[in-house]
Amino acid sequence: MIIPINLGEKSYDIILERGAIKKAGEYLGISQDRRVLIVTDSGVPGEYADTVGRSFENSFVFTFPQGEASKNFDTYRQICERLMELSFTRKDAVIAVGGGVTGDMAGFAAATYMRGIDFYNIPTTLLSQVDSSIGGKTAIDLGKIKNIIGAFHQPKKVIIDPDVLSTLSERHLKNGLAEALKAGIIMDTELFEIFERGEAEKKIDEVIERSLRVKKRVVEEDEKETGLRKVLNFGHTIGHGIEASIPFGELYHGECVALGMIPMCGEEIKDRVISALVKTGLPVSYSIDRERVKEALSHDKKSDIKGVTAVFSREIGTFEFINMTTDELMKLI
Repeated sequence: MIIPINLGEKSYDIILERGAIKKAGEYLGISQDRRVLIVTDSGVPGEYADTVGRSFENSFVFTFPQGEASKNFDTYRQICERLMELSFTRKDAVIAVGGGVTGDMAGFAAATYMRGIDFYNIPTTLLSQVDSSIGGKTAIDLGKIKNIIGAFHQPKKVIIDPDVLSTLSERHLKNGLAEALKAGIIMDTELFEIFERGEAEKKIDEVIERSLRVKKRVVEEDEKETGLRKVLNFGHTIGHGIEASIPFGELYHGECVALGMIPMCGEEIKDRVISALVKTGLPVSYSIDRERVKEALSHDKKSDIKGVTAVFSREIGTFEFINMTTDELMKLI
C-alpha cells in the first residue's frame, strides 16, 4: 500500500507493506552511484540495518547507544563527523533504521550536514511507525528538555514494515499504541473504537494505516505546526512534563503521553479513554513530583508569553485548542 504525503516539491510516499524492508533498495529508489549512511542504534536488531545495507553497493552503518539519553549534541556530532570522514556530499543520503530517537538523530544530521542532504526513514518501532517517522520533524534534546533543538526536514520516502514489530517487547508495542490511540481520540472515532473493544494488537495493520492517515491529513494542511498540526500534541504537553521530571527510562514516551491525555479529556469521555488505556495495557495513574513537572511545563517549546496552546477533547473524534497557563495545566493533573 502506498500512502502519498502531498507537500508540493517536498511530497513523498509512505510504503506500508509486510516484508517491505527486504525490498528497501527497490522501494527507496536510491541509485547505486550514491553512498548511504545507515543510522541505527544498539537496541535495533542488527539484521535490519544489514538487510537494508545489502541493497546498496556503497553503504555504511553508524550505530549509537540505545535510548533517549543518546539524543544529544554528542551523538549528533558523531554522525556528522562520520559523514565527513566518508566524504559524503549533497548527492549522498542518510537512512534511519530504528525508532523515534534514531529517526530524529539521523534526520537532524541530514537536515544540517552541508545544509541538507536526502533523508529516508525505515521505522522499526510501532511508536515511530504511527507517528514520528512522517511529517519531517527532526530534533535532539538539550538537558532534560525534549526536542528543543531541531529542524523540519521531510524524508524522501518512508518504508513501514509491520513484520519488524515481531522483535519488539510487549511494553514497547503498547508504548507505540499510545500515539495511535491519540490519533483516534482527536480525529478518528472508528480507530478509537478499535481500542475501546480491546482489539488494537489484533488489528495492528489497520491501526497503523488509520493513524498514518490522520497524520497525513494534518501534515498536508500544516507542515510546520503554525495551526492544525498542534493537534498532534494532544497528551504531549503534560506528557513531556512528566517525562522530563523523571529518570530516563522510568516511563516510556508513549506511557507519558497516555498519562498526559487523561487530564485533557472532558468529563463526558474521560471514563471511556481511561477504559481504552487499561485495555491497551497503558498506565492511567502515576505519582509525580509536581514542582519538577511544573518546571518542565514552563520550558515547553510550544509556550509563548500567553501560555501554552493545549489540545482538549470533549467528544471522541473532535478537539479544540485552549490557551492555558502552567498553573492552569497543573490544576488539571
